[in-house]
Amino acid sequence: MSIRIPQFLAIILTVLALVPGGAHLLEYCNKAKLEELDYMTVQQIYSGWAFAGIVIIAAIAANIWLAIRSRSQRLPFAFACAAAALIAATLITFFVWIYPANQATEQWTVMPDNLAPLRAQWERTHAINAVLTFLAVIAAVVASLSWRPAIPHG
Repeated sequence: MSIRIPQFLAIILTVLALVPGGAHLLEYCNKAKLEELDYMTVQQIYSGWAFAGIVIIAAIAANIWLAIRSRSQRLPFAFACAAAALIAATLITFFVWIYPANQATEQWTVMPDNLAPLRAQWERTHAINAVLTFLAVIAAVVASLSWRPAIPHG
């Protein structure tokens, strides 16, 4: 099987994983200006976004597959591993900081007394995850572009 398939999937799935995080990052400044009630209303647009997790898992798997397929070459292997690790880091930060905020607000349907710190935690972590995912995209591309076919002996 051609290495082009895992390269393609690693890049495409990692880029797709950037879409939700990129959206969060782009709206960060505007949402920061919202009053609490308006913020809670706007948060309802994320209903159903849990399906984005499927792409994150697929991106991790594709980058691991790319790492395995390119393990004979140090640079592509290292960058594919880095891409997988960066995407995995976003999943970890989700469960450590974002998911608890989602739970405390009952998926942003209940305004708790401690909304301000939860809101800040949720927004900052999404921004950090967008940056981590962008770095993963770069790593997946470098892993793919730095791979060289073996030179036949003879």
